[in-house]
Amino acid sequence: MRPFTELTSRTVVLRERNIDTDQIIPARFLTTTERKGLGKHAFNDWRTLADGSPDPEFPFNRPESIGARILVAGRNFGCGSSREHAPWALTDLGLRAVISAEIADIFRSNALKNGLLPIVLDEVVVDELLDRPGIELRIDVASRSVILPGGTRVRFPLDPFAQTCLLEGVDQLGYLLKQQPAIQRYEESLYGSRRHAC
Repeated sequence: MRPFTELTSRTVVLRERNIDTDQIIPARFLTTTERKGLGKHAFNDWRTLADGSPDPEFPFNRPESIGARILVAGRNFGCGSSREHAPWALTDLGLRAVISAEIADIFRSNALKNGLLPIVLDEVVVDELLDRPGIELRIDVASRSVILPGGTRVRFPLDPFAQTCLLEGVDQLGYLLKQQPAIQRYEESLYGSRRHAC
């Protein structure tokens, strides 16, 4: 994963509530364990018309959404099944953060493990963002803040361990592997060379 310290981006907005993981990435695309390439199927059934062509009215298909890395969504985003493909698809689509007034717990956990930052803000703030698609926001992971246009800083909750992993650009396993020298020193302080005796 790439370190995630700060992000400045325009937003793309999905006003719908209760966007579940099957809407994020339909089950028929869960035939791979590869992360790359899933972005083209993100929100597939909303992004395409019956003939398979892109729906020009869907927010991600609009020219002004190209390059947007922050999704602002309606309440209860990521509900449904626990498929890890959902954050994979969103990150492959180019997103680095999802903002909502409520984000499903399992989705939030999977997102953080895959470098996608789930941000829960007060519903009043989120409603304002939903009404202003395409505005530019700045996210500061170190201070756990979203900086709104005009400079207002809004803090969001973030588990300290998840924050460390994002800032360092590692997943949970990567974090543990980085601790290997300290683990080895600790073992040697307890067992000395005896740990090699078996």
